[in-house]
Amino acid sequence: MATKAKQEASKELQTAPKKHALSHLQDMDRLFENFLSHGWMKPFNFEWPSFDEMYKPFEGKMPHVDVVERDDEILVKAELPGVEKKDLDISVTKNSVTICGTTQHEEKEEKGEFCRREISKGSYSRTLTLPADIDENKSKAKYKDGVLELTLPKLEETRRHTVEIE
Repeated sequence: MATKAKQEASKELQTAPKKHALSHLQDMDRLFENFLSHGWMKPFNFEWPSFDEMYKPFEGKMPHVDVVERDDEILVKAELPGVEKKDLDISVTKNSVTICGTTQHEEKEEKGEFCRREISKGSYSRTLTLPADIDENKSKAKYKDGVLELTLPKLEETRRHTVEIE
């Protein structure tokens, strides 16, 4: 029986360092988890904003624009709420369009000794690169109900042509 006890003690000594070493590693992991919590680097952690969040400061300052390419022309539609026709400036080059607009609103209310005045002004500019070269001399613009519509005819060499498959 003494030999059996010696054999068990010997087995325990052989496995004990492995268990003991493993428990030390687990203890170190726990120590670091407790000492350095998950948020310990928060002051140094910079989280990149999403694409939508990056443009929030410019919301309402840049017109929403649709660009539609057709066979012979490019159609550009821009939403410009609150902008009057006289406050718009559109410039066209062979391959780009720039839309500039300004808004101004003033509201004044007086009641006895009370006076309230609200003034808001803003301006924006947006340049679009066009998918094809255009003939800027034949460009047309219409503005109605806060929507600008530009019709930009393509140059002959940039128009779409179908290719026959042999």
